Amino acid sequence: MGTRGPIPKRSEERRRVNKIDGPDLAKAPSEPPADLPDLPEPDGLWHPIATQWYLSLRESGQAAFYQPSDWAMARYAAELMSRGLQSDRPPNGQYVAALNSVMASLLTTEGDRRRARVELERRQTGPKLATVKPLDAYRDLASG
Repeated sequence: MGTRGPIPKRSEERRRVNKIDGPDLAKAPSEPPADLPDLPEPDGLWHPIATQWYLSLRESGQAAFYQPSDWAMARYAAELMSRGLQSDRPPNGQYVAALNSVMASLLTTEGDRRRARVELERRQTGPKLATVKPLDAYRDLASG
């Protein structure tokens, strides 16, 4: 997984359509998969933000790629997050970096997913716009 350089664009935003070196793009719907395994409930002692983050993973499309070990890592990250949020001391940079690293390995942000060549298909919102195929055909006829 590449971690350096700018975050790649989404596939529909790219101009180049020729093959890019590296693994193929994996796509998944942005809704949670229907066949999620029985997952452990969040710990009742966790900070509310850590609980919300953990539960949000169940509702995210990248959950389709998660294995049991990934869910165990998510519980670990939520525990770390909760301890940091409940602590009286402000978090230090090393703690924040470690937590961000664990969260990045779970592909929790759009940038992390793009770097790993995983793309969640966005839901279509609003009416579908008409295509320009008739205009293209008319232009071809007019140009001879």
